[in-house]
Amino acid sequence: MHDVTHPRDIGRLGEPDHVVLARCIAEDRVIVTENAVDFRKLVARQDIHPGLIILPSVGRARSLQLLMDALLWLADHGKVNDVIVNHVLEVTEVGGYTLFPLPA
Repeated sequence: MHDVTHPRDIGRLGEPDHVVLARCIAEDRVIVTENAVDFRKLVARQDIHPGLIILPSVGRARSLQLLMDALLWLADHGKVNDVIVNHVLEVTEVGGYTLFPLPA
């Protein structure tokens, strides 16, 4: 079971990305986004972050399925929070995965 929050659901829709990242770091939450360019740059500047999962822009239902599959993939590699910390997992439209450290 995972605890998930969307900024929209807690009255924070439209917050700048750096504020979202700061909140996720403070709350030890992995960021899940389609906004690869901006969040890759932001987490690269952090000494430590809870992790970043980048999904392709494929619609809500497909994104949810890709995310659930990605979490299973991460779990196959250890405890999800341990595997993803200071890493980025990029997910392709067909469910391919690239996991890399960031910052390097």
